[in-house]
Amino acid sequence: MDRTCRIQRTLRQKKSAPSGNKGIQLKRCIDKTLGEGDLREAVRLPIGEDLNEWLAVNTVDFFNNVNMLYSTLMEVCTPATCPIMSAGPKYEYRWADGVKVKKPIAVSAPKYVEYLMDWIEAQLDDADTFPQHFGAPFPPNFRDVVKTILKRLFRVYAHIYHSHFQMIMNLEEVKHLNTCFKHFTLFTMEFQLIDREELAPLNELIEPIMLGR
Repeated sequence: MDRTCRIQRTLRQKKSAPSGNKGIQLKRCIDKTLGEGDLREAVRLPIGEDLNEWLAVNTVDFFNNVNMLYSTLMEVCTPATCPIMSAGPKYEYRWADGVKVKKPIAVSAPKYVEYLMDWIEAQLDDADTFPQHFGAPFPPNFRDVVKTILKRLFRVYAHIYHSHFQMIMNLEEVKHLNTCFKHFTLFTMEFQLIDREELAPLNELIEPIMLGR
């Protein structure tokens, strides 16, 4: 696949939160607290709101953030430069979705991200998994789906920090990357959405965040 086709395949249209007045209200709540710079407040469930709806709106936001961040690195994250999806020398990630690919397979980092974004888009577009209108019921396994999405998005962050941080510096995106990751980390910790052992590749970044530094 040539570079142009790969970029078109990986770069995705920004996803929107579920429609309806409540969706707009929750998105505004996120944007307002983020705009005020209070990330710890931004992740908390607003009083009186449904937890699943809060998880859904934020999951869409995190997908968009990672999609945008990774899109700036596609010229340097190639099958040649990143033949395996890794986070430093100790951690390698293999792809499986449990449906099309049941046994984990080794793939390059860009191919892993491509598979991942395809899979997440399928979840977000499935009205039975992510209801498209507020007030519609969520499936019993919704939290588990969110946990899997966020666990896999974390792996993209881990790959970016370990393999492409120099390019992030060159692009002057360090502050944006760190802010997105801090927001992501505080949210997943607030609702216990990623098992602690999964976070090991970025422990040195996560510990100061949790200590409020």
